[in-house]
Amino acid sequence: MTDQKRRGIYLLPNLLTTAGLFSGFFAVVSSMNGRFEAAAIAIFVAMIFDGLDGRVARMTNTQSEFGAEYDSMADMVSFGVAPALVAYNWGLSGLGKIGWLAAFIYVAGAALRLARFNTQVGIADNRFFQGLASPAAAALVAGLIWVGVEYDVNGDDYGIIVALITGLAGLLMVSNFKYNSFKEINLSGKVPFVALLLIMLVFVVVATEPALVLFIVFALYALAGPINTFRTVDKVKLEHVVGDADENDADFSKGATNAEETEAKDDIK
Repeated sequence: MTDQKRRGIYLLPNLLTTAGLFSGFFAVVSSMNGRFEAAAIAIFVAMIFDGLDGRVARMTNTQSEFGAEYDSMADMVSFGVAPALVAYNWGLSGLGKIGWLAAFIYVAGAALRLARFNTQVGIADNRFFQGLASPAAAALVAGLIWVGVEYDVNGDDYGIIVALITGLAGLLMVSNFKYNSFKEINLSGKVPFVALLLIMLVFVVVATEPALVLFIVFALYALAGPINTFRTVDKVKLEHVVGDADENDADFSKGATNAEETEAKDDIK
């Protein structure tokens, strides 16, 4: 009985991970059928499930190595392959080789981003992401497509712009730009009453124009990485942009506790 329990897997967090994987796959199928709005929304839904699975695992004390590895593989589909194929079907196919190369740059960037993170668990500073996180990159690409559909834009007419944003998102994932993780925010603590009102206002703003607002938010976040990096270094060097990060850089070399390491592997992509 003990051996069977040890060989089993936890249902709830892995069920949420599967739901995220399904959303990513659904996005690909929807784009193949020309339903690009549904495809873009499915990628955002995958982001919700991705944010929930790790937190639910910690709340229910059901973390496992299997869950962490399964989560990374699901992320590769939902935030690596799905956004690239949706972008290709929407606005890149008409560009020929340039189109599929832009999509491939994104997929390769997502794969390298996830692989690099998995080798840095426990040694990176949880205050920052090294490179654009894959869910944020996926949201940037999906947000662009969603906005285009909302405003009746034909993706093929703006293929070069789609290729630039898709390829740039892939390159930002493998960059050394510093992105705030916002993990230092204490969501369980008390806040002033006005904070709740501001949160409600944010939901109202997003609900009015969800496609445009989400795209602007993630576009600004993508730009914040280079800005955050350049303003914190005296002299910009190649290693600040790409390549191996400086081992002496305190922003990327602070060790994590065991609890932080588990949380990081569940949440940071």
